[in-house]
Amino acid sequence: MGERRQAVIVSCEHGGNRVPQRYRALFAGREDLLASHLGYDIGILPLARQLADRLGAPLHAGTVTRLLVDLNRSPGSRTLFSEFSRELPAAERERILERYYCPYRDGVTEAVASRIAGGGQVLHLALHSFTSEIHGEVRNADLGLLYDPRRARERNFCSALRQELRRALPSLRVRRNYPYLGTSDCVVTTLRRKYSPDSYLGIEIEVNQKHPEEGGRRWRELREVFCVVLAELINR
Repeated sequence: MGERRQAVIVSCEHGGNRVPQRYRALFAGREDLLASHLGYDIGILPLARQLADRLGAPLHAGTVTRLLVDLNRSPGSRTLFSEFSRELPAAERERILERYYCPYRDGVTEAVASRIAGGGQVLHLALHSFTSEIHGEVRNADLGLLYDPRRARERNFCSALRQELRRALPSLRVRRNYPYLGTSDCVVTTLRRKYSPDSYLGIEIEVNQKHPEEGGRRWRELREVFCVVLAELINR
């Protein structure tokens, strides 16, 4: 038998900080918060679009602020709703889930399921960004590659990607399972529970927000190199 066909799916759960009209009163005077890393993953949506275009892969992007509902958390998570939305009446929270949360999660889940059902293997790349400093701690990485260490294919993929990225940009600091653990609650870990390691590879890619915030040539170069290296590794 030949190798299983591999499909690539790109997702971006915290791509924007949009506040639907119905909920704007919740965030009145909180524009600075919405524009910060607490409101969304700064700079990540343009990279997700660039990567999806390079790979010819579908992109699933959430643009509603995570302060309304966090698309990357499980339904029972205590951080599914923020301090601004968790005290809303139960019926209103259910409306938020039905209108914004479920369509996004169902879209990603169905995309994965349909490709696996067709006999393929899915490589799911979930893109995020992290603040360069938190609680006085400076995070010492440019990129983080998150995976489940118990899944050999994910572990090997991230090791190879780290090696190729550092070869292309020697000054790039690429760390594995940093600044978060690859097994933390998210869309990827939910899908891992549904599918075997042979069918589903879920990799979260974390970009230090200092790069999109600084912008300029360095950020353009990093985006281009990242997309080229990842595409070459996948097509190898």
